[in-house]
Amino acid sequence: MSSPQCCDNPPSLSGSSGNGRVEEVGGVKSYVSGSIDSNAAVLLVSDVFGYEAPNLRKLGDKVAAAGFYVVVPDLFYGDPYSMGQDFFSWLPSHNPDKGAEEAKPIISYLKSKGVAAIGAAGFCWGAKVVAQIAKTDDIKAVVMLHPSLISLDDIKEVKVPISVLGAEIDEMSPPELVRQFKDVVKPEVDLHVKIFDGCEHGWTVRYDIEDATAVKRAEEAHQDMLDWINKYVK
Repeated sequence: MSSPQCCDNPPSLSGSSGNGRVEEVGGVKSYVSGSIDSNAAVLLVSDVFGYEAPNLRKLGDKVAAAGFYVVVPDLFYGDPYSMGQDFFSWLPSHNPDKGAEEAKPIISYLKSKGVAAIGAAGFCWGAKVVAQIAKTDDIKAVVMLHPSLISLDDIKEVKVPISVLGAEIDEMSPPELVRQFKDVVKPEVDLHVKIFDGCEHGWTVRYDIEDATAVKRAEEAHQDMLDWINKYVK
């Protein structure tokens, strides 16, 4: 595999940058939306293309409009994957395990500001990051959308409610793998798995805004994500 599916359909960064603002949160440059005075916050962790993607920021604004303080961190520190790079040379210095460690100061900062409940959602690369965070008691719940690099051993260690939104056409986390998550998750952990028929890896954030069908499919996943967050992050 010369280039994995998670590198397909890169976002255009020339569109709207969202209704929020960019500032440091826990020492990490982040796109933020909503009020820090909210009792609940959501960390949205990007795919390999980074935190500037307009569709991701738009989703952050939507989650903020539901009453959450939203943080979309730049865990690549200005060096996201870009088309033409050798992905397998780029990945070792952008390890999602390292990303999970670098998210910890963000969570600590939010708690220091009085945020009582924190959730996280991750897309592709970011799903591995939130899976690692879900192995701790730092957050209330997570959502993984078209996850990459996730193993059954990762799911075995998850300690908080987890929703997995997968694609029918996905070589990174094929449906047969995602369905096995139900067999290994801890009995006390609430797990929700949904496979979106006809969708490809990346469909929730790397969709064409001019394609009504693609927008509808993405928005269905966005609502599923928000429903899970509303259920547990409070």
